[in-house]
Amino acid sequence: MSKTILITGATDGIGLLTAKTLAAEGHKLLLHGRSADKLAAVAAQLGGAVAQFRADLSRLTEVRAMAAEIRAQVDVLDVLINNAGVLRTAQTRTPEGLDIRFVVNTLAPYVLTQHLLPILPAEGRVVNLSSAAQARVDLVALRGESRLDDMATYAQSKLAITIWTQDMARAHPDGPAFIAVNPGSLLASKMVREGFGIAGNDLGIGADILRKAALSPGFAKASGRYFDNDSGQFAAPHAAAADPDHVAAVMKTIRALIAAGETA
Repeated sequence: MSKTILITGATDGIGLLTAKTLAAEGHKLLLHGRSADKLAAVAAQLGGAVAQFRADLSRLTEVRAMAAEIRAQVDVLDVLINNAGVLRTAQTRTPEGLDIRFVVNTLAPYVLTQHLLPILPAEGRVVNLSSAAQARVDLVALRGESRLDDMATYAQSKLAITIWTQDMARAHPDGPAFIAVNPGSLLASKMVREGFGIAGNDLGIGADILRKAALSPGFAKASGRYFDNDSGQFAAPHAAAADPDHVAAVMKTIRALIAAGETA
């Protein structure tokens, strides 16, 4: 049965290959990208029968506007794949003083998911891109009050999205399912080329697991769980995700940052 699926960061890397895979199976795709030109080029590759949504995920006002646009066009969204992410960037700070990695990798997908919940059915799924690189979240850095290096920020942002994946699952026990996925380490994406200077492994490894997480029966009852594609199984994320005090502090900070942005 055809599903309606939104993929963020769909103009290159794992997002693009996942979009191609799902389009070939006949699913209705909604594609997000930061560049209108790149979105149009991808749509042409896929035959034009895809909806395109442009937004800079480092700007939460644009994330909210995109969510409103999607809700105006779509009655039911079966799957949301929060794929977009950033490791290295020339400009690391938003105008509000937050680190772009925390905004794009953690806060933006949280905001997007919250605003799309009304059109996600109980049997729907939210697939969040985590990583094998995870680290305990420095709340001071998350608030933008101190600076970390690229890899430290990235790893902490990926634990933070894994933490809120679990939190969402607890808050919505009747669905949709919220699943965090490490698609595979050092895959051949632009992020890996720019961040590590290597070609990387087959992107198909990542696209295949995202497809499975989005559609396969094996993930239907996996809400709140973390799938590690390096080991090919569900696994425990970083130990800090099981520390109730740390989880509570991270969630409180995420919510406070988002609330501050809404009233600014």
